[in-house]
Amino acid sequence: MSNKTLAIIKPDSVGNNVIGEIISHITKAGFKVKAMKLTKLSPEQAGNFYAVHKERPFYQDLVDYMTSGPVVPLSLEKENAVEEFRKLIGATDPTKAEDGTIRKIFGKSIENNAIHGSDSDENACIETTFFFSSCERV
Repeated sequence: MSNKTLAIIKPDSVGNNVIGEIISHITKAGFKVKAMKLTKLSPEQAGNFYAVHKERPFYQDLVDYMTSGPVVPLSLEKENAVEEFRKLIGATDPTKAEDGTIRKIFGKSIENNAIHGSDSDENACIETTFFFSSCERV
């Protein structure tokens, strides 16, 4: 069980100027922000990040969406980070997310669901390293 995970505040949330509100939800839930930056993904970067979905029908739409504006990746730390963060953000589809979750509050649709969270300890390290120098040092 890892104590680190990666979050990405997605382009719709950045564009709607709710970065601070989302980070507030994260820190109030006990997560420590270990690293954070504002960045704009190129199509190549987004394609590489979501390469695991390359054969899925939504892949190109996902790449297009994630390159449509700036994003805010965050390296987060908390005991049992991945599982705890998945609970905090809620279901991928905001209409199915529990009340009080980040996606229920800020998500608009299954495509524009406000935030990304790593789905496993292994992916948390891989994804964190994509944006930051190492998943161990941050």
